[in-house]
Amino acid sequence: MSDTSIDTSYRVTADELRQFVERIERLDAEKKDLAEQQKEVMAEAKGRGYDTKVMRKVIALRKRDSDDIAEEEAVLEMYKEALGM
Repeated sequence: MSDTSIDTSYRVTADELRQFVERIERLDAEKKDLAEQQKEVMAEAKGRGYDTKVMRKVIALRKRDSDDIAEEEAVLEMYKEALGM
């Protein structure tokens, strides 16, 4: 291999790496913007009197499979009964 082909390969690899890094940086910036928007929505909901802690739990539950939720709730009830709660 000649020095020219090594330099060209290195430049191509460096350019590709730079593109990947810049894409990740843009996505990180978008993620930060989305997180800020979520905080604003939660603040608005809290201002309207909603319990944001419970809202977060509801959001997490909506992401899960209903069978998994039912199984967890059944185990929770069993544990609570065992502890006299």
